[in-house]
Amino acid sequence: MPSRVRRASAFLARRSLRAHRGAWAAVFAATAAAVALIGAFALVLGSLLLAAPPVERYAGADAVVVADQRVTYTAKPWGSEPRTVETYLPEWVRLDRSVVARVANAEGVAKAVADDSVPVAVGSRTGDGGARNAVPAVGRSWVSAALTPYRLSGGRAPGAPDEVVVDRALAAATGSGPGGRVTVNVDGTPRPYTVSGVAESSHRGGGAPAVFFTERRLTALAGHPGTVDAVGVVAERGVPVEALSASLDAALADRVHGDRAVRVLTGPERGQAEYVDALGARGELLPLLASVAATVLMVALLVIATAISQAVHQRSGELALLRAVGATPRQLRSAVGREVSRVAGAASVLGGVGAVPLGLFMRSLLTTDALPLPVPVWLPCAAGAAAAGLVTLLARPVSMLAARSITGLRPAAALGAAGAPESSEPGRVRTVAGAVLAVAGVGSAGAATAQGGQAAAVAASGAATSLIIAVALLGPWIARVALRVLGGPVRVLGGVSGFLAARSACAHHRRLGAAITPIVLVVAFVCVQLSAGSTLERAADRQAAAALRADLVVTGPAAGLPEGAARAVREAPGVTAATGVLRSGVVLARRELGDPVLERLPVLGVTASQLDGTLDPRVTSGDLADLTGRDTVAVGRDRAADLGVGTGDTVALRLGDGTKARLRVVALYQRSVGLGEFMLPREALTGHVGSPRGLRILVRTADGGAESAAAVRRALAPYAGVRVRAATADDVRIAPASSDQGDALIVIGVGVIGGFALLAVISTLSLITVGRGPEFRLLRMVGAGRRQVRRMLVLETGLVAVAGLAIGTLVAAVPLVAFAVSMTGSLPYLSPQRYGALALAVVVAAGLGTMRRGSSGGR
Repeated sequence: MPSRVRRASAFLARRSLRAHRGAWAAVFAATAAAVALIGAFALVLGSLLLAAPPVERYAGADAVVVADQRVTYTAKPWGSEPRTVETYLPEWVRLDRSVVARVANAEGVAKAVADDSVPVAVGSRTGDGGARNAVPAVGRSWVSAALTPYRLSGGRAPGAPDEVVVDRALAAATGSGPGGRVTVNVDGTPRPYTVSGVAESSHRGGGAPAVFFTERRLTALAGHPGTVDAVGVVAERGVPVEALSASLDAALADRVHGDRAVRVLTGPERGQAEYVDALGARGELLPLLASVAATVLMVALLVIATAISQAVHQRSGELALLRAVGATPRQLRSAVGREVSRVAGAASVLGGVGAVPLGLFMRSLLTTDALPLPVPVWLPCAAGAAAAGLVTLLARPVSMLAARSITGLRPAAALGAAGAPESSEPGRVRTVAGAVLAVAGVGSAGAATAQGGQAAAVAASGAATSLIIAVALLGPWIARVALRVLGGPVRVLGGVSGFLAARSACAHHRRLGAAITPIVLVVAFVCVQLSAGSTLERAADRQAAAALRADLVVTGPAAGLPEGAARAVREAPGVTAATGVLRSGVVLARRELGDPVLERLPVLGVTASQLDGTLDPRVTSGDLADLTGRDTVAVGRDRAADLGVGTGDTVALRLGDGTKARLRVVALYQRSVGLGEFMLPREALTGHVGSPRGLRILVRTADGGAESAAAVRRALAPYAGVRVRAATADDVRIAPASSDQGDALIVIGVGVIGGFALLAVISTLSLITVGRGPEFRLLRMVGAGRRQVRRMLVLETGLVAVAGLAIGTLVAAVPLVAFAVSMTGSLPYLSPQRYGALALAVVVAAGLGTMRRGSSGGR
C-alpha cells in the first residue's frame, strides 16, 4: 500500500507541476530570493563573529602585553542565576611602566619594548620655519620599530632629541631623506627635526605612516612617563609561542594593574593591541545586525508561507475534484508536498548560490580597516546550505497544512466543494492568533512610551513584528474593512470596470488579503527602518542647533590644539566667551527589566567657565557653573529619571579608560538627544583619553561678524595648523549626522530587504493573477471587452496598492509613535521624498505583478 500511495502521489505531482507552471514559477522566485537573503545574512553574521582586528604594528612581535580593555558587570535577574555581561572600553587603558621590567625578566624573552605612540603631523620645512604638506602620522620610539618590524633603508637611527627616522611613505610625502629637515607637530606645537634615516617595513600592512624618535624623547612627548600603552615582546630563538605565553603568565602572576587585569596577546589576538575600539564596535554592531537578521528570517518565512498557501488554495477546486473521484487524503497531501518540495528544492539550490555574491556585497559594506570581515572558504558554502536546508524542510509541512482543509473532506462533501466558490473566512485558530498578536503589538507599543533607551527600542521593535504578523493572519478581515472604505469610490469612479473590480474583491476577501499582505510588509518594514533613524537624527540636529550659542569654532591638526590657544582666543578682541570641548566615552552599568546591561555612551567634556555664552543644554535643575573638578557630572533629564537620581545624588560610571568614578550630579538638562546623556568637566576627562584630537574651542563674539573672526585668526596666527570657522551643530552634536556603519545598515536594511519585499509583492500578485485565468476568460465570454477587463485590473491594482500603503503606514506608525515619544518627546519623522519613493516603488511592483499576467489572461 505505501508503494502504491507513493506512485500515485508522484504521478499527481508530476502532472500538476506541468499544468501549473505559472503559479509554481512565482513560488520558485519568492523562495529563491528568500533563501538568497537568509544565506547572505548568515554569511555576514558568521563573518562578523570571526572578525578580529588585523595584526600590522605588532607583526614582528611574538607577544604583546596590554591592560585588559574589557569591563564586566554581574547582576542577578529576577528569578534566575547571576549573569555577567561585558563590553570593551572606548579609550586606551595603560600599564604601569614597571611591567616592562617584569616582562623582560621572564624566561624566553629576548627583548621587551615599551611601546607608546602619539598622534603627530609631519610636513616638509619651509624657509620661514613653517610646515608644508603636513601628513597625519603616528609618533613612536625607534626601539619599538623592531615590533613591526621596520629596518633602515638609508641613514642611521636617531641619536639626539632633535633627530627622527621617517618611514618610506612619509619620506615620499615630504620629499625628505637622510640629512633633510621636517617639521613635526605634536600637541599642536610644530618643531623642526633632522631626518637621520628612512625606514621600511617588511610587513605589507595598511598601518598609518610612522615617524620615530629616540625613546627618551618619545616618552616626554607622550606625557605619561609612569605608564606605557603596551609592551611588545620578542622571544628568544627557538622558543615557541605557547611556551612564551606560559612564561609571561608566570612572570605576571597577579596580572592586575589597578583594577584592570593584564593580558598576554599572541597570534591573531595581537591586533587587539592596535585597534583599541574594534571589538567594542563589533559588539555594538552584532546585536543590531542580528536584530535585522531575525526580522529578515521572519519576513522571508512569512513570504514563502503566503506564496505556498496561496498557490495551494488556488487549486482547491482541483484537489476537491480529485478527492471526489477517489484520491485519498494521504495521496493528495503527499502529492502537494512532493510538488512543493521539488519547487522549493530547486529554488533553494539557486538561492543558496545567489546568497554568496549577495553576502559578499553586504560584507563589503560593513568591513573597515580596523575590523576586516574574513570569509573562510567553508563559510559561504555553509551559509547557503543552511538557508537552503531550512527553507526546504519548512516548505513541505507548510504546503500540507495549506491543503488540509480540502484533503480532509469526505468524497461527497468534496464533490460539492469542487464547484463552490472559495471560502473567504479564515479559520478560528488563525483569527484568534491574529487578534492576540494585534493586541500584543499595541500593548508593546504602549509599554515603549513608558520606557526609555534600549528598552523602548526593543519594545517598539517587538510591536512592529507582532503587528506585521497579525496583518498576515487577519488579511481577509482587513481586506473586508479596506473594501468597505475604498469600494465605494472604485464603483463610482470606475464605471463598469469599477463595478467588476469591487464585486470581484467582495467575492474574494482571502485573495485580496493575500495580495495586501506583502505590500503591508514592505511598507511597514521600510517605514520603521527609515523613520526610526530619521527621527533620532532630526531631533539630535534640532537640539544641537538650539543649544549652540557660539559663532566660531577653533580646531587643530591631528596632533591636537596647542597649549595656550584657548587663552589666546579668550584675549582676542570681540570675544565674549570661549569654552573648550573634549569628546570621550563612558560605560554605565545598570539593570534593564532585571537583566544586567553595560552601555557605552559618548560624552562631552566642557569648561564650565563661560559655558552659558557658548552652549545651552537647557538646564531644568541645578547649575552648570558647578560642573568643575573631577567628581561632578550633569545628567540628561530622561536618563536621570531612568536612574532615579537628581541634583546632589551620585552616579557611578567608568570613564573611557576604565577608571571608576562616583560623580555628584550638579545639574539636569533637557537636550540630551543632541548633547548626550552625560556632560563632564573637561579636566575630569583629560587624563583618561588617548589623545586630545577631540578638543575644540567654541567661541562667542560680540558682533558675530567677519571682523571678530579675523581678530581670532590673528590671535591664533603663531599656532600652526589651527583653523577658525563658523560653528555648526555638528561641533556639539554627540554623534555624527551619519556614519559609514549607519549608512551600510540602511543599505542592507532598506535596499536589500526592501528589494526582496518588493520582489515578494510582484511574485505574490503574479501568482494570484495566474490563478484568475478562468475568471478572465468567463468575463470575456459574457461580453466584457478587453479594455474593460484591463481597466478592472488597473482599478484592482490601485485598490490593493492604496490599501497596502495605508495599512502598512498605520502598522508602522503605532510602534514609531511610541518610540519617538519615548526617545525624543516628538512625533516620528520621515521625509516626504523617501515616502514618495516608497509609494512609487510599491505601485510599480503591484502593477508589474498584476498587469504582466493579467493582460494576457484577459484576451
